[in-house]
This record gives sequence, C-alpha cells and structure tokens, in this order.
Amino acid sequence: MIAAIILAAGAGRRFGGVKQLAPVRGAAMLRWAVDAAWGVPALDPVVVVLGAHAAQIRAAVDFGDARVVEAPDWAEGQAASLRAGVAAAGGVDAAVVLLGDMPFVTPQVVAGAMDQWSPRWDAVRTTYGGRPGHPVVLGRRILDRVPELRGDVGARELLRGSHVRNWEAGHLCDPTDIGTPEQLEVIP
Repeated sequence: MIAAIILAAGAGRRFGGVKQLAPVRGAAMLRWAVDAAWGVPALDPVVVVLGAHAAQIRAAVDFGDARVVEAPDWAEGQAASLRAGVAAAGGVDAAVVLLGDMPFVTPQVVAGAMDQWSPRWDAVRTTYGGRPGHPVVLGRRILDRVPELRGDVGARELLRGSHVRNWEAGHLCDPTDIGTPEQLEVIP
C-alpha cells in the first residue's frame, strides 16, 4: 500500500499570508495538490498535514476523504510536518510526498513517480532538468527513519547513502514552488 502525504503546515511568512488558500486558476493553491493525489486511485490513504492557519484552511478546502492532521509543532519546520504525515499514514509500504505549494504537479507526475518505486529502492526522487523536486516517494526504510528528523528539513538527509532512483519529469509539468505573491501574478 502506498500513501500520499501532502505537506501544507507552513505559515507562509515569505508569502505574507495563508499561502495554501491563495487563488490559482480558480481554486485554492492547496486544492491542486489534493487533486493531484486524488487523481491517482492507487494512493491510499491520502494524508494532508496542516499547522498554521489550520482552522481557516479546513473551512475553505474540500479534502474529500483525505486524513487531515495537524502538526502541533509545525513551527519547527518541514521535519515536524513530515513526522506528522508519516505517523498518520501508518504502516504503508511507501509514501508519495507532495508539497501544498506546488500547484502544477499533475496526477500524471504523481503516478509516474509512484510507478518508479519498488521495494528494492529506498526512495524515488523526481527531478526537473536534473534538479531534485517533488513528489518524492519514500520507501519503508526511509519512513522508519523520519522520526529522527528535526528542524526545517525534509527527507533529503535520509536519502544520502540510500538506494535512490532519480526520475526526470521536467517534460511533464511545471515544478514551480510558489513562495511569493509575485509568482502568482505571472500564472496564465
């Protein structure tokens, strides 16, 4: 069984507000990541990790049957969100990790990353033009080590020295990670 974990707990300080709810092509930014996960029926469960502004986000976004959890220590950074997501996913074989501020990652990319994974890999790292990005598929060996993570870091440290398959997806989507309102202004 493979889960989806969508990390969306940040305060959006650099963005200047509730980034998860910023409108992108008629929907809240976070909704795009949720739809990308739901677009791959083999993913179960779909876990969404909230933190800052959780009540406001819950009220504004339809999560369907996703498990929405809150990382109480979200202010620590991405490690806290990932820990909460992995705990909520339970004993899955692997998890596809998505970011709630990457609205142009498509179900095709999520499924492609998932299809690259097998138990012989510790992880699959999606790359765009050779640069690491998301989604990242974390196998059980990496998931078991996520509780070790601290600070504003994802699983990158855990991938060092692990058996990681890189998968190029630059031809499949725009991997832009939205960090500022100015980035939204140029979206067609």
